[in-house]
Parts: sequence; structure tokens; C-alpha cells
Amino acid sequence: MKTSLPYGRHKLTITVPDNASVITVTPPAAVASTENAIKQALNAPTAGPPLADILSPGDQVVITHTDITRATPNHIIIPLLTAYLEKQGIPAKNITLLNSTGTHRMQTQKELEEMLGKETARRYRIIQHDALNKKELHFAGSLETGNDIYINRAYIDADIRIVTGFIEPHFFAGFSGGPKAILPGIAGMQSIMRNHGTAHIENPAATWAITRGNPLWEEIASAAELAPPDFMLNVTLNDFGDITGIFSGELFEAHRKGCNFTADNAMVRLEHPFDIVVTSNSGYPLDQNLYQAVKGISAAASITRPGGAIIIAAACSDGIPSHGDFGELLRRFTEPEEFLNFLHKQKEPQPDQWQMQLLAHLALRYRIFICSAGLREENLNTSFFTLIESIEDTLEELMAGLGPGADIAILPEGPQTIAVTGPKI
Repeated sequence: MKTSLPYGRHKLTITVPDNASVITVTPPAAVASTENAIKQALNAPTAGPPLADILSPGDQVVITHTDITRATPNHIIIPLLTAYLEKQGIPAKNITLLNSTGTHRMQTQKELEEMLGKETARRYRIIQHDALNKKELHFAGSLETGNDIYINRAYIDADIRIVTGFIEPHFFAGFSGGPKAILPGIAGMQSIMRNHGTAHIENPAATWAITRGNPLWEEIASAAELAPPDFMLNVTLNDFGDITGIFSGELFEAHRKGCNFTADNAMVRLEHPFDIVVTSNSGYPLDQNLYQAVKGISAAASITRPGGAIIIAAACSDGIPSHGDFGELLRRFTEPEEFLNFLHKQKEPQPDQWQMQLLAHLALRYRIFICSAGLREENLNTSFFTLIESIEDTLEELMAGLGPGADIAILPEGPQTIAVTGPKI
């Protein structure tokens, strides 16, 4: 039978055995009217008072938004939000848009216009967060964990702080959105690295769909409490990119309800793990680089038997990528064991080690195959994974080795679906 995988800005159609299990969830319906639904979320939020009630004439307002590696429909959310603010008496010159890049690269002007809409990108002041620029960071306080939290000064100095984002399952923070807008979104590099340190990443509770009890997420939440936003506007999306839910107002209660909604609509429980799982990283913008594609590999691992095979389609138009230390680490350490031994000897974390750490653990448990035109020129010499030209040819070779009884699963949307195995607890 034929099935399609999101791949870059298009679909990759492949032929798979007729007995393969295609694992999807029924996508929730889109909201009836996006504009009306967002206005309603601002006037009658999920938690806390309406946005208009916390605004005063002359306020300096900062709005954080996700960067180009996220699927948040910023081009819809931000124009509606800024128009609402202006109607409430906040002039355009008092509104700053803060691109929450975390440790990622900054966007070009063309990319900003694509993300936000050309008119919005040109009408308002835009700051792109730089986690390495200490002059742009403010010390917000120290946590009980010992992590010193530095946050973007433009956010700290604003009279009104609004965070926006997209709630989806996250492979070590439980769910995205909510307090992640602060840490890692607009935090200093050292704060991010401490939060994404070795012990946190290896904690069993640092995984899909777990927030409370997840030490990594709880530190993120504590960091947000040091400089909380005045208002949150987060959305959920279906497979078509339509907005299916809007969660707004007070940060933690609104985010909690958004996470519950996401879990109810994105989780599927299976009876047993599979020998081979074919997946994607949900296409553009989520599969722009190999760093992000680790999420799709992790999603497939949740339903792959130890020693089984994971095949992922990820366009990786930005390559490894070029920013951060992920590519350097991947070239330096060709064996997973070698990298993990190095990691546990380090006293201080370094940028991007967390993604390498996760990839190394996955590589020790599964055989990983990546179909990606964007990595063809990278000339990688690594045993973490194998680059392949054809998913079908690789699938055929794997099946020949396993025999006719091989269990095969297709997880088309990768990190957008929380698939788990075993009895319901």
C-alpha cells in the first residue's frame, strides 16, 4: 500500500507492506473562525482577567514569538494580537516583538516577513534574542537547583509581557509552549545549558507528556516564575496546520489546560512495540535540520523494540545545522559510547550536548536510518545513524533479514503523535 510522510514543504509518498500498521490519531477540528476565536481568547481567557483589563495607556508591551523552527502560525496570531493592542490604545511604537530563538540561529529579514507577515515585520520593532550577548541579558535570580537565570532585558524591562506559542508533545520537556517561552526561549546560554544538563536529560521523567515530576520542566517553570508574563496566548494545531484550540491568560493554568487538550488528542496506546518504525519529523518547519529531527527519532523509539530499526524522513534543508555545537560534536565523536563517556566526565555542559546525548542513547538501542536530501553534502562519518537514498529499499532489506513475521509501523507525523506501548496505567 502507499502512504505519505511529511517531508520539507511537500509529501514523500512511499510503498509499504499491506500489513504495516499506520498509526495516526483523529485530528481535532479547526476552530470555526480563527479571528473570532483569538479575539474571544483575549477578551475571555482560559484563566485570569481579559488582556484589556491589564493594559494602561502608554504601556511598553513586549510580545515573544517562536522562531522559524516551530510550526506556530505567527503570521496569524501576531497581527491579530498587535491589532488588538492598538485598539486598546497601545501605539505601534510601544510594541516590541521578541523572537525567542533560544540557542538557535537568528532569522533573516525575509524569514521574519514570512513568519510574521510582511506588514507586521515592518511595522513593529523586532528584537532577535541572542543567548550569548550578556549585554542583552538581565539576572532574574537563582533557583534552588543552583541554576542562575538570565533573561532577555527587553522582556524584563517591558511594562506588559505577553508570551505566545504552540503546544505540542516534547521529547524531554513534556510539552512545548507555556513557560518554555522564557527558558529556553529568551534565556541566557548558561541558563539553558544548565537546564538541559546531563542529569536532567537522563532522568526517566524527562520525556513526552510529563511536566509535573519532570525535573527539567519544573526548573523551566521555576525560571518563568522569576519573571512571569502578564498574559499567555498559546495554540494547538492539527495535522493540516489549522488552529484547533486557543489557551490564554494566566501562564500555568492556561498551559496546563492546553497540555491536557493536546494529550487527549495526540496520544495513542498500542499493544506491543514494533520491529521497524517508519516516521517523519512532521515536515517543514520542524524538519529543517538534523538537530530537530532527533525529536522524530525519539517519537518512533517509543514504539520500537530494543534492537529494532527506525527509518525517518527529514528534509534537513538547513543541514545539521550550522549554528551551535551539535555538528561539531557529531563529527568529533563517531561512536555513541565514546561521546557518552566524554559527556559524563565534563563538569560543565556545552551547547547542544543534550541533543547529542539523546541521539547517542537512541543509537545504542536502535538501528537508525535517515532519508534526507539536505544531509547528502555533509559527508558525515558516524555510526550514530545511516544515511539512505530510499526508504523502500531500506525497508525491503530490513524485512529480508527479519523474515515475513516482522512487525512494521508507520508513524507519519512523528513528534506530533505520542505513541506508547503497554497496558493503560
